Amino acid sequence: MHPGSPRPTPTAAAPMAPGDGAPPWSDDAFLAPSGSSARAALAADPGPEEERAATYLADRPTASWLTPEAAPPGSVAGAVAALVDEAADEGAALALVVYGIPDRDCGGHSAGGLDAAAYRAWVAEIAGALDPRRTPTVAILEPDSLGLARECAHLGERQADLAAAASLLADAGAWVYLDGGHSGWLPPEEMAALLAGVDAPGAIRGFATNVANHRATADEVAYAHAVSALTGGLHAVIDTSRNGGETSATAWCNTPGRLVGEDPATLADAVVDGNLWIKPPGESDGQCAGGPPAGAWWPQAAIALTRGAS
Repeated sequence: MHPGSPRPTPTAAAPMAPGDGAPPWSDDAFLAPSGSSARAALAADPGPEEERAATYLADRPTASWLTPEAAPPGSVAGAVAALVDEAADEGAALALVVYGIPDRDCGGHSAGGLDAAAYRAWVAEIAGALDPRRTPTVAILEPDSLGLARECAHLGERQADLAAAASLLADAGAWVYLDGGHSGWLPPEEMAALLAGVDAPGAIRGFATNVANHRATADEVAYAHAVSALTGGLHAVIDTSRNGGETSATAWCNTPGRLVGEDPATLADAVVDGNLWIKPPGESDGQCAGGPPAGAWWPQAAIALTRGAS
């Protein structure tokens, strides 16, 4: 999400063990969750422009975000089980974003998270509710967690938490993608070194790029290939939910000029497994550029993002 500033280039990362096989989903196979902000907006008697935007967005396969604020320890398993049931009933794959790591967002617009012990227990609840026999699941693990890790000043602890979470989710049958930043943030060598520090052998399929950002898909594919080459062949997914319009070299928070991007799809690419809609379009990045708190539905943004979409 954050563009960051140039940093010294570290030693290239050691090889990691990538997942094998083709992605366990096909084009347009992900769930369009009934609990999305767009569907909630439709139920609230919106005006005509908001209704058009929300209708378009509600029908698009989009990841479901799990946070300890909305789905706290003790109740998150039920929330995940309901999503598994919904996806299985639709014959769809499930994309989950796990977003509750200690010192989440390093005090930024999405600040929060659990302490280490509570976090690992919370992820264990999530993992225990998955059912890969009924629906394949992709887990996007803690966007921004590695890109911001050096700024948070507790890199080792963060990588250990990520390794524990990745192992729990992978053992439950999920395909796990760590934070991979984006093409305008950290250089590939630095991101590869950060990824290599997450010691979870065999648990990590790859990394997710461009989450909640707006970098062009072609730039993200090139960046993913560069990072993959430094990590022994990790795979990637790219968030294309809001990268269909203008880009900015520095701005990331509720940036004007954005449009929805390409629909989720698998790619015939040796590194990039596919495009996903990870950040739900229409939800705010935070209280910046006139937006409401992070994750809140913002009608004006939804309308702007979907102009010209059909």
